[in-house]
Amino acid sequence: MKILFLTSQFPYPPHSGGALRAHGLISGAINHGHEVVLFSFVSGKVADNPFSQQLDEVILAKPDLWTRRRRILNLILSRRADMQRRFWSDSALDKILTRLAKGDIDIVHAESLEMAAYLPVIHKTHPTIPLIYGSLNAEADLQRSMYATDRESWLSARGVAGSVYSFIQWQRLLEFEGLICHIASHVLAVSDEDKRLLSKLTDTPVTVVKNGIYVENYLDIEPDQSLGKNALVFTGTMDYRPNVDAVWWFATDILPHISNGHFYIVGRSPHPRLDSLRDRPDITLTGYVEETQPYFRGATVYVAPLRMGSGTRFKLMQAMASGVPIVSTILGAMGLDVTDGDQMLLADDAKAFANAVNRLLSDVDLRQRLNQRGRDYVQQHFDWSVIVPELLKVYETLA
Repeated sequence: MKILFLTSQFPYPPHSGGALRAHGLISGAINHGHEVVLFSFVSGKVADNPFSQQLDEVILAKPDLWTRRRRILNLILSRRADMQRRFWSDSALDKILTRLAKGDIDIVHAESLEMAAYLPVIHKTHPTIPLIYGSLNAEADLQRSMYATDRESWLSARGVAGSVYSFIQWQRLLEFEGLICHIASHVLAVSDEDKRLLSKLTDTPVTVVKNGIYVENYLDIEPDQSLGKNALVFTGTMDYRPNVDAVWWFATDILPHISNGHFYIVGRSPHPRLDSLRDRPDITLTGYVEETQPYFRGATVYVAPLRMGSGTRFKLMQAMASGVPIVSTILGAMGLDVTDGDQMLLADDAKAFANAVNRLLSDVDLRQRLNQRGRDYVQQHFDWSVIVPELLKVYETLA
């Protein structure tokens, strides 16, 4: 089959979560004989790379800047969700429809809710083409969890503004996400919990196609010895709201109770809210790094103090594959089906989280046990080799 794949960013190199997933799914489909036409947004030129050579065709568009002013106007003057317009472009739509007019596309697969914004028009103009909505999160529920977290900080202006914004987005996303699920021929969820949430919005079939990684890429990486003895590492895009909340909570409420720990915040675009952390001797904000694997292997403990979000975290799979022990909140480990004390340690309040980290820092045997069990677990359940077949089954149902 020939599949038109819509992504909000070119999925190479596969560093961020969305790129990691798109790269894995597209490569898996190609390796099993499907042809992929890729539409992606890029700000500049795409350098020659081995991934592009696998694709049947590449269509690129420059994204319109989704500025703060445009977001505010969208919030006030429309009833559309922010995600509905974040990657919307009339010129991009023209390119997509022009390609579809050739008549050889068998399936359109929109990966992310932002890219699914194009599906209603595609459905109207090409009603016989099967549409797949690949959900990265149960987005309405993600905003609900943000609202619940920010609501606890009503005494601060930031808490009031954040909770009001998230409440509005939550309500708008319930409608928009429901519409997309309804017109899709099939919906992909990344976890059983997301499947449960999305199934509430639609009668359209929902299939779990988990996030995954190429585990072998993390097995033999040399650690970064410069991180030090008690390196605590968190990775992620650092202007993404759940990540900002996570590292702020860890830095202010948890890290002061950890003995001799040094916290590495690894990821591009640190939010201005985190600027005050730069002066602390026990914290390092790296900004963008070329490769995150050395930080995983250099960590004494990987921490995932996430209080917002849904989906399944690539960062925890990467940490397990790298053989580093993990402390996570229950929400942070959602979708992985792990057991506290087996593949990682789980803690939901600041005191318990600090105690779990201190326990790992002082117990070499426990670290080694979690390392091995975590690595075995991710290899059995989250390598692309065991995930891609689930995607191929969905394609077969739409053939």
